[in-house]
Amino acid sequence: MDYDAIVIGAGFAGLYALKRLRDDLGLRTHLYEQGQGVGGTWFWNKYPGAMSDTRSHLYCYSFDRDVLKTNNFAQHYRLQPEILDYLENFAKRYDLMQDISLGVEVGGAVWDAQADCWQIELAGGKKVSARFVVTALGLLSMPKMPAIEGIETFTGEMVHTSRWPQDATWSGKRVGIIGTGSTGVQVITAIAPGVEHLTVFQRSPQYSVPSGNGYMSEDHIRQIKENYEDIWNLEKETITVFGAKESNISAHDVTAEERERIFEEAWADGGGFRFMFGTFNDLIFDEQANRYAQDFIRSKIRQIVKDPKKAETLMPKELYAKRPLCDAGYYQQFNRDNVDVVDVRANPIARVEGNAVILEDGGRHELDMLILATGFDAGDGNYLRIRLEGVDGIAIQDQWKDGARTFLGIMADNFPNIFMVNAPGVPFANQPPAIELQVDMIAELIAETRDRDATAIEAKESAVTMWFDTCMDLTRGTLLPKSQSWILGANIPGKPLSLNFYMGGYSKYKGVLQDVRSDGYSQFSFHHHG
Repeated sequence: MDYDAIVIGAGFAGLYALKRLRDDLGLRTHLYEQGQGVGGTWFWNKYPGAMSDTRSHLYCYSFDRDVLKTNNFAQHYRLQPEILDYLENFAKRYDLMQDISLGVEVGGAVWDAQADCWQIELAGGKKVSARFVVTALGLLSMPKMPAIEGIETFTGEMVHTSRWPQDATWSGKRVGIIGTGSTGVQVITAIAPGVEHLTVFQRSPQYSVPSGNGYMSEDHIRQIKENYEDIWNLEKETITVFGAKESNISAHDVTAEERERIFEEAWADGGGFRFMFGTFNDLIFDEQANRYAQDFIRSKIRQIVKDPKKAETLMPKELYAKRPLCDAGYYQQFNRDNVDVVDVRANPIARVEGNAVILEDGGRHELDMLILATGFDAGDGNYLRIRLEGVDGIAIQDQWKDGARTFLGIMADNFPNIFMVNAPGVPFANQPPAIELQVDMIAELIAETRDRDATAIEAKESAVTMWFDTCMDLTRGTLLPKSQSWILGANIPGKPLSLNFYMGGYSKYKGVLQDVRSDGYSQFSFHHHG
């Protein structure tokens, strides 16, 4: 066997998995990454305006005190180059690079029942074997391409935001952008001042609130550094760990005037999670409470956007029940004479012809550059693109044909010894600390397998079914099923319902993991070869 463990992907999850398995368990571990650098999502997503929407001091590994010395929290939110720099420094500080192969794509993995190990297929035909595999493929990393006739024949410059070329320029160009999710909102805000003309092709108007980003005072930074452990300990008792004080009052329990004041305060403070979870505790559970938030944000759009026609086009009609967005002046960009918005739900894109986007009514938009901010096939998208064959040769695509199912978001039945990070069924929470929980559990399960002198561990089908039902029940209790959100895979036409998250949040998920430990890992079966 070539290795004890192989890790696939060098983002937050993969780097931490390599450190845990190699340094703490003493496993011969190697990591393969298809990109030419570490960073995962933050290596690929170099588009203008790319920024985390989680507070700077919480968008990192919680155990990593060295971050306080090596990575200053200058602003409330970190920009992409700062996050990438943090991850590159992390890899160097823990000497991880010696066990990482960059620019190597993993094409598939096949379970070898004779040897209780995985045969990993690398690009170019090379194969390596390992007892255990950790797939850290990323929650949001499989780009979703729009199904538009002729789009591949566009004669101008076309870029997907998740594959943004470093030499791309937009200054003085006629630019079109398809997509107004989180990425689209960031790109539009960043490039609108510099383009000759920007045409925003919008299918779904978005609710977005100000990010409130800006430079922190020296005193604020000092307080974070002095109280680092206490801050993390408090955060880890919350649902989301996003740095927003979570509300414990209902939107129905206050007067209309008080409700308006609370919304105004959150709008002024900034932050999407602060607005959704810090104002009232029932915005994602109760339709009337949600309507109050909708009405407030719509009133802000009317105030900000001076052109009534543009304002109406930008007005969301759906529930405020997707991942909450925040921005650095998104709606204000539509007050520029060089920025237009096209409602492609009312007047869809018919095709792309030469350098022009043609609408169904015959309208023609000639462009020098077309930006695709069309998001990702989230959660299981990365698993379905590779050849992954488990017990008796079952393919992951067949096992998940009716929707992805895992136990705890870290293991599927019929796939022994292969652990997943951020697969469907993980907690809806700030990614780095949620990743730590998952990777720590994976390390424990591998250690338990070795302690039992077993050669294989597998999640029981009953545990997978139970976890899917738990996630389904929690999701049904929210307004999410009524929104066309990537959280449920609804952004991919024809895709079966995919429960990408456990909506109980971080602290409850932590409790579930403790129950699994206390129960002696009875949801898993352990095998001894021979």
